[in-house]
Amino acid sequence: MSEGKRRTAGRPASGKSSGGHSQSLVRGLNLLERLAGSPSGLALSEIAEQSELAPSTTHRLLQALQSQGYVTQDNELGVWKIDVKTFRIGNSFLEARDFVGTSRPFLRRLTALTGETANLGVRDGSTAVFLAQSESPQMMRMITRLGSRAPLHASGVGKALMAWLPDDELARVLEERGLARVTTNTLHDPAALDASLAEIRRQGYACDREEHAIGLHCVAACIHDEHGVPLAAISVSGPVARIPEARLTELGELVREAAAEITARLGGRIPQADELPA
Repeated sequence: MSEGKRRTAGRPASGKSSGGHSQSLVRGLNLLERLAGSPSGLALSEIAEQSELAPSTTHRLLQALQSQGYVTQDNELGVWKIDVKTFRIGNSFLEARDFVGTSRPFLRRLTALTGETANLGVRDGSTAVFLAQSESPQMMRMITRLGSRAPLHASGVGKALMAWLPDDELARVLEERGLARVTTNTLHDPAALDASLAEIRRQGYACDREEHAIGLHCVAACIHDEHGVPLAAISVSGPVARIPEARLTELGELVREAAAEITARLGGRIPQADELPA
């Protein structure tokens, strides 16, 4: 297909796109996205085909990006790859991301949808530390003091984080803390905990059935970074009278969806159920 025909198939013939952006800039960014998805590199013909551009146009754009340090060409293989400047820009986003600030609107939304308290926590060794909260408007509600801690194995947030730990890290946590009972419902048997963590990975959320405090139920889901490693976890918790067993699945799905949205906002990736970060 000629370049002229490509334009009639959906690309503006003018130097500007319909949104007012430079067509060359949009095309150049598109090339970067293609290369970012192929770490081993792409040949000129492959990039042109994927981008639906003429090889001559593709080559001109690649040369412009190369002159600015965004892409490079492997002289031996002839393929084009992302260069160091693109990596630096992406890395600056990762360094600047604020998962607490990003999560706050989602915590408020969860409280509005469920009527219950929503929390954000992170792992510190063998405990979960709570960093943010959206309080329930109910008179009887669960309130967690910010900065307070809970054992990983005996809390919804903790188990959501624990489920995605690599095997060696999980072993260190268990060696350091053990499985001491906090309530009579706390999981204190290694086999029972393993089964619970596998279930969390399958369904995408954790349930705390009065394992941290009698009379309280909680559901939680993990927020992941770009490698699938746990960054934090969010939860919804409240009295068993308002969150009976029958409601756990409904709330679990809401929390799982919110955690997935936060993960996406932060440039993260949710791993598969059978995939643990290295």
